[in-house]
Amino acid sequence: MGKADKVILMDEEVNRIITLCGKDWAKIGTEFIFLGGKAECENCKIKKACLRLREGAKYKIVGLRDGAVQDCPLHDEGVVAVEVVELPIIALVDSKIAVEGTKFHYEEKKCDIFNCSMYSLCHPVELNNGETVVVEKVIGDAPEQCQKGYSVVVAELRRVEN
Repeated sequence: MGKADKVILMDEEVNRIITLCGKDWAKIGTEFIFLGGKAECENCKIKKACLRLREGAKYKIVGLRDGAVQDCPLHDEGVVAVEVVELPIIALVDSKIAVEGTKFHYEEKKCDIFNCSMYSLCHPVELNNGETVVVEKVIGDAPEQCQKGYSVVVAELRRVEN
């Protein structure tokens, strides 16, 4: 098997990525955001298997691989091989560009209303300004009216490699 094998999962084609994760949380259904490597990873023999994920992206474990537990300086119980998929990004998008298949460069909304219930949807932690994304699916109306007056809808986004 290669780095990312295409498989059918819930009637959709997705890329499964084989990587390593802490043995103590290697369970199907576990979701996590990959934060990148640490200083302890620099001299590790198996770092390529761990660091193949996109920093800041959210993943879900969809399969467990047979194999030995590997020693890891960050995980006391060691690491094991798992299959993960990158999860879509749920965000508020300008209603004018919220059409399935639309590709655009993500730009954070200029907003200083930090206690707004929609703030995290307007500022998804998985995205950086300038990243290219495509609207996979328009989910529906925003949960409430934007306090800044933006016309936005909830959409499922996917990163596009530049």
